[in-house]
Amino acid sequence: MLAIEAHELTREFRQYRSRPGLLGAIRDLFGREYTVIRAVDRVSLRIAPGEIVGYIGANGSGKSTTIKMLTGILVPTSGWVRVNGYDPHDERTALAYKRTIGVVFGQRSGLWWDIAVKETFRLLQRMYEVPEAEFRSYFAELVEALEIGPLLDIPVRKLSLGQRMRCELAAALLHKPRVLFLDEPTVGLDVMVKLRIREFLREVNRRYGTTILLTTHDLSDIEALCPRVVLLHRGRILYDGALADLRRREARGRTLRLSFREPVAPDRVQAALAGIPCSVESQGEAECLVHLAEADAVPAALARLVPHLPLKDLAVAEPTMEEIVRQLYRTGAAGAEAAGTGEPSPAATPEADREEGGQG
Repeated sequence: MLAIEAHELTREFRQYRSRPGLLGAIRDLFGREYTVIRAVDRVSLRIAPGEIVGYIGANGSGKSTTIKMLTGILVPTSGWVRVNGYDPHDERTALAYKRTIGVVFGQRSGLWWDIAVKETFRLLQRMYEVPEAEFRSYFAELVEALEIGPLLDIPVRKLSLGQRMRCELAAALLHKPRVLFLDEPTVGLDVMVKLRIREFLREVNRRYGTTILLTTHDLSDIEALCPRVVLLHRGRILYDGALADLRRREARGRTLRLSFREPVAPDRVQAALAGIPCSVESQGEAECLVHLAEADAVPAALARLVPHLPLKDLAVAEPTMEEIVRQLYRTGAAGAEAAGTGEPSPAATPEADREEGGQG
């Protein structure tokens, strides 16, 4: 049985459109106009038990809306979804289903704001009916791994963001869910807290086979944790596959960072590379970047540059994941416009947010 299976998953929202002027405002009192906008457009997913999958996309691409459908907070407009064999929306109040999933929303707290952290964990133990012996053993593991021992007697409202997120993770995993949904779990965290959370998630996946679906804008989290990525753009999947395959397929170019012993104009560098597809970007009087369209052009470029320019140092770099994803976004946007579907993304509209909150 698949951990997560979704077929043609679609979610639409009605967006209120106000008419201009005083007369328009009066007319809106008696009959509002709405536009139907598709936040998630026929998304299909198949995630096996034990996978760690990065679910990435720009703001408004539909990531959080998808997570809310997968967890049962929102009902799909069309299509269907199964998580651990359950229908998330129809069975979201069933304890048998709730025991199989854990959820962390980085922008919203799942902890009780005014009580001590340990009391929150005790409440969750009772809600999920975790046996006392099992609770004590696993809770001790979580406290040690996430280093939250000194925080247990502190009210949640007095925790820093990094402290709270570590407690949120512990709360989501307290009942040993088979699937863990993480929506921006490292947003706003410092480097050390991020590293600790990454290591903890790797260990949970390795020891317990927990399936993890991670959405984040921090692509370093994706590179560190996720062998597989799903790239979403305007509600549709642009890419679903291995992160290594994506890098091999899209990282065709190379960047040369050149430092010179004396000032060199970018035009002079461009002239030396005549006939080689590239662009030159100035980084100061004695430094520049050369963006080569193909990796195979590196030897030819160096053969032109080394004998004719006063080079002091050079470095060759592959495109970063940010650059690769940015290029895929551009390609996806161009394809949408060519197909006549280049409308603004709806998932980040205030109306959509309010409707999502109402559904939750």
